[in-house]
Amino acid sequence: MATEEQAMFFAKADKYLMRTGVPFSPTIIVKAKGIRLFDVNNRQILDFTSGQMSSLLGHSHPEIIEVVRKYVAELDHLLSNMITHPVVDLAERLSRFLPLPLEKSFFLNTGSESTEAAIKIAKLYTGRFEIVAFAASYHGLTQGSGSATYSAGRRNGGPCIPGQLAFPAPYGYRSPFRKPDGSYDWEAEMDFGWSMIDCQSVGSLAAFIMEPILSTGGILEPPHGYLQRMSIECKKRGMLIIMDEAQTGVGRTGRMFAFEHGNIVPDILALSKTLGCGLPLASVSTTAEIERGCKEAGFLWLTTHLNDPLTAAVGNKVLEIVERDNICEAAAEHGAQLREGLLRLQKKYWCIGDVRGRGLLQGIEIISDAKSKAPGIELGQAVCDRALTCGLSCNVVNLPGMGGVFRLAPPVTVSAEEIEEGLEILDKSFDFVLQQKLH
Repeated sequence: MATEEQAMFFAKADKYLMRTGVPFSPTIIVKAKGIRLFDVNNRQILDFTSGQMSSLLGHSHPEIIEVVRKYVAELDHLLSNMITHPVVDLAERLSRFLPLPLEKSFFLNTGSESTEAAIKIAKLYTGRFEIVAFAASYHGLTQGSGSATYSAGRRNGGPCIPGQLAFPAPYGYRSPFRKPDGSYDWEAEMDFGWSMIDCQSVGSLAAFIMEPILSTGGILEPPHGYLQRMSIECKKRGMLIIMDEAQTGVGRTGRMFAFEHGNIVPDILALSKTLGCGLPLASVSTTAEIERGCKEAGFLWLTTHLNDPLTAAVGNKVLEIVERDNICEAAAEHGAQLREGLLRLQKKYWCIGDVRGRGLLQGIEIISDAKSKAPGIELGQAVCDRALTCGLSCNVVNLPGMGGVFRLAPPVTVSAEEIEEGLEILDKSFDFVLQQKLH
């Protein structure tokens, strides 16, 4: 596409598309296949974000295409109370992966809707209304999920839902809680966090909603023992644990669910993004006991696309492929390769302050000063922009109080050669930006 045509395209976008707080990418994508995107000039771009962290098996997976073709032609959408074979089959297959006592599921569209429903379930079952979330959380932007989101989107929208309480996020790289040897003292930080919650609570603690690895908050993985201790503290207070696995679920971290790394079982599990492999599919799973309590309390969740057959059929195929192709093992193996490459880059470039994550969800935090660890937001954005120019799509999170944190989450079908290709582009991008900074 000529430069003049691209200018016309963006002029039309500016005129007719409402801005939603996210700047438009300068790249116009016309095709996505496997792990590669293709722009208007047929330039190939490696996708190291899986679309919006969703295309778990890559873009346009042939088996997913066949399922969509079949169901869009035969059984696409019905009244919400009409359950179908794809919906029941997906619920049954998902239950085989879920640890007991999780066994009951229903299916929605988006991550925000799944966490919104999960919060409502927790309130109805417990009869309480206070919801705790991490200070770096991102659970969506609808009213309930947005009220439990502290990393972004809280300004100028009016009051949040009452009873929202923030808990210190397990951010070991920047936490002020330190042992005498300088290591992260997460236990002291957790004690402090719970003391603050107990002070603020009016005695109506319903649930703690959390990501097992905080993604938008900067790829923050809780240290060993953290989630088990968190589970104990919640049980002491009669609270449920809602686990939001929008980006970590369905094998990406090397286990089917990332909470398995922490050896706990949540009371409510919300899946989205990866479950639909890029299509709008989310799920909420809980126990038979919680379902019973919600039914007695009059739980109602009736939306236009509740238990849609088409997307349910896709989710069923995704789970089938994940199990059949040993996706968890592949994610662990290729994740280890990606991490090793990032650690090599950290040794080479002083501005990479930290490397963290698990499986094929890795993060690198960019700093602007090696001694003070001052955030390197502009530097990180410059590297991200250069990487896109060189053929790698990655995402950098620029939130207050942290550096520019790259989120690297390629599809789990990525090959060893493609990981090395992505690492090489990152290497060249860091080198280019730092050389420019010197001159």
